[in-house]
Amino acid sequence: MDMAELERRLTRMEDIEAIKQLKARYCEICDDDHNPDKMATLFVEDGIWEAEGFGKAQGPESIRQLFLGFQKMISFSQHMVMNPIIEINGNSAKGTWYFLGPFTFRKQNEAKWQAVKYEDDYVKVNGEWKYKHLRAYIRMAAAANESWAK
Repeated sequence: MDMAELERRLTRMEDIEAIKQLKARYCEICDDDHNPDKMATLFVEDGIWEAEGFGKAQGPESIRQLFLGFQKMISFSQHMVMNPIIEINGNSAKGTWYFLGPFTFRKQNEAKWQAVKYEDDYVKVNGEWKYKHLRAYIRMAAAANESWAK
């Protein structure tokens, strides 16, 4: 293996790790009361966050407003993501993740489990990976004291 190939492989591994760190920061921010100011910094200027049933926001101020709404709706969450599949293509990438976590919704102090599939598009800007488009697909939502099979 020549130095150019070794450098290419190392850059790919560093990019994958940086994207994993981006997702970890995303989860940490969600679990920090869905901090709207911090969340907006993870996206490029025209970045999109969307999830059926929860909304769609494009750009930092729109994302910030969406997460202000989440603060009013959710009193607790614990984001646990797993099984990343990350494909790097130069300064862009795609990622698929699975999520399972408990939530407490403020209305009626309702506890729920949710399972989500994330399909993300990323872009590397000035050496830093950011979200271009984060899509969250709800696969399951169930009250904590009931079976999700219902």
